[in-house]
Amino acid sequence: MSEALRPLSRPRLYEQVVASLRQFVQDHGMRAGDRLPPERDLAEKLGVSRTSVRQAIVALEVQGLVEVRHGGGTYLLRDRLDAEPLEAMAARRELLPDVLDARDALETKIAALAAVRRTEEDLAAIEAALAAMAEAVDRGELGKAEDARFHAAVTAAAHSALLARFMTEISGSIAESRGESLRQPGRPAQSLGQHRAVAEAVRAGDPEAAAAAMHHHVEAVGQVKLLEWQAAAEAEQE
Repeated sequence: MSEALRPLSRPRLYEQVVASLRQFVQDHGMRAGDRLPPERDLAEKLGVSRTSVRQAIVALEVQGLVEVRHGGGTYLLRDRLDAEPLEAMAARRELLPDVLDARDALETKIAALAAVRRTEEDLAAIEAALAAMAEAVDRGELGKAEDARFHAAVTAAAHSALLARFMTEISGSIAESRGESLRQPGRPAQSLGQHRAVAEAVRAGDPEAAAAAMHHHVEAVGQVKLLEWQAAAEAEQE
């Protein structure tokens, strides 16, 4: 049989709702901070159940595209609803716990070593990374590049070639976990405060405190809506 005649996969209904919402936002020139219509109105206009609309909103919330204020509606966090495919979300959700385990094991040790081995040059690099992230947070940005710069500076301060190589090998997965975390509302400023705690312990030459501060930070990185999300079963059309 021709490959062109393989059974077709039917998109989940709430994925179609996401596509409709993306087009609605674009057509109406909506921007970050604008409020979407209520779920009841969306369900009526689209001819679907409120469950399908709610599943679509949850998927957008998990990706940091909207904020749901209980009793206050749903608001855009970005100017566009460029949602990723469900399969990609599910794959990231499956991998993320392992990435966090690896980060905890590697980065807590790296922080402890940095507290013992750091030089004045290392401390200057860490302080510069903190200052850059503070500026990014003040501008209202996520600060992903600045976040990466801080962790790279701490890794360099540990002066462990093998641990640095391990970090490089999983850098792509770390970048995904970083982006996932920083998309959470209020997280960039929270991460900056946690970075400062790590830096303070490193500066003080206290390996136990540095490891504890980094462990606390990685635990916070893992507090993301993606890990609470379950790929919902397809809702039936009414």
